[in-house]
Amino acid sequence: MPDDIARWLTEHAHPLGSLTPGAPTQDLKPLGEALHRTRVVGLGESTHGTAEFFRLKHRIVDFLVREEGFTTLALEASQSAGRALDAYVRHGIGDPEHLVGKLGFWTWRTREMVDLIEWLRAHNRDLPEERRVRFVGTDPQRCADSVEAVTAFLRRAAPERVGDAHALDVLAHARPSSLPDPRQALMRQAEEIVRLVEHHRERSGPGEGADDALEHARVLVRAADLVTHPFDPFAGEDSVFAARDRYLADAVTRLLDDDPGARVMIWAHNGHIAKSTYGEGIPALGSRLRERYGDAYYALALFFGKGAFLARRGDDLHGSPVRHRVGTGIRSIEARLADAVRGDYYADLRTGPAPWLDSPQAQRSFGANVPRFVYRFHTAPLVPARDYDGFAFVARSTCPHPLPGTED
Repeated sequence: MPDDIARWLTEHAHPLGSLTPGAPTQDLKPLGEALHRTRVVGLGESTHGTAEFFRLKHRIVDFLVREEGFTTLALEASQSAGRALDAYVRHGIGDPEHLVGKLGFWTWRTREMVDLIEWLRAHNRDLPEERRVRFVGTDPQRCADSVEAVTAFLRRAAPERVGDAHALDVLAHARPSSLPDPRQALMRQAEEIVRLVEHHRERSGPGEGADDALEHARVLVRAADLVTHPFDPFAGEDSVFAARDRYLADAVTRLLDDDPGARVMIWAHNGHIAKSTYGEGIPALGSRLRERYGDAYYALALFFGKGAFLARRGDDLHGSPVRHRVGTGIRSIEARLADAVRGDYYADLRTGPAPWLDSPQAQRSFGANVPRFVYRFHTAPLVPARDYDGFAFVARSTCPHPLPGTED
């Protein structure tokens, strides 16, 4: 198998000349050619805490916006807080560090992410509105901004109903699966607020922030549903894992279906952007997009060979991420890729068949949290051609630079 991989990569691997944003983009041309007929690309990562992934994705986003006409960056982050960050990216409203800090997850609170957001703002500054790149959060959880926006709207438009919004305060920081609610009372309350805002908008017109309040109210409906699903991977489509990826996919689908000219870049974990399933057969975000859009969806995984990355330890949901380290090892596909070709490179898995592309492998998979002590052995199943359309390999991983206040 290793010789098979090496032979295939000798023909199909394209060296990456740099991981530094702003570097010449000639080395990214093969990726651009692979994406010519696509509308949506998933930009994956095997760990959320690798500086090189941030920097390479920054390069890729720059390239896809400037040279391939992509219009929207969608991030696995709070839909609610993402609306304010979009206002900064498109109109310069607010402070980028503060807005990135509100995205709901420690993983995005890095100097590297702020650098990308500031690049998007600089790119948009002198463009007409219709050509400006959008920023969108795709995750309904962490919806404090939506609770605040809906409450403020009702205080102005229907003060007698403000109590209805206060009943949803619990959603502001609730985590998926944290509020079992068999009767869906929270969701019904959120749906009633949607109807209330819609009624006010029909009666008074779209002024007074009604459009913005309506979008925030719809976020609350999705958040109210997400917190009730069981934390059980064996629950199938009813599990919180399947529900979350379904909502991630729905957010992207709305972008594409509402604007026939939209081309979307999705930044998420490898497990989400995969074309198949993860865990106990849970349909991933990418599998839903492949089913809907066919080859117009391209899943690009990011792997690394060895080095350090940030993650929280065990089940700690509030502390600062800490440094973890792994060597090249011998058990994962990453070890074989490191041994086959030196350095950083990209390969398009659609360009040529090979036995190893259809053979079961193991890939590293580190999320926001990793298990104590045994994290080095944490892998997920992989069949390269089934799961991804291409991959970028980074030889060495280092830790990104967190912004102050990484605790949730």
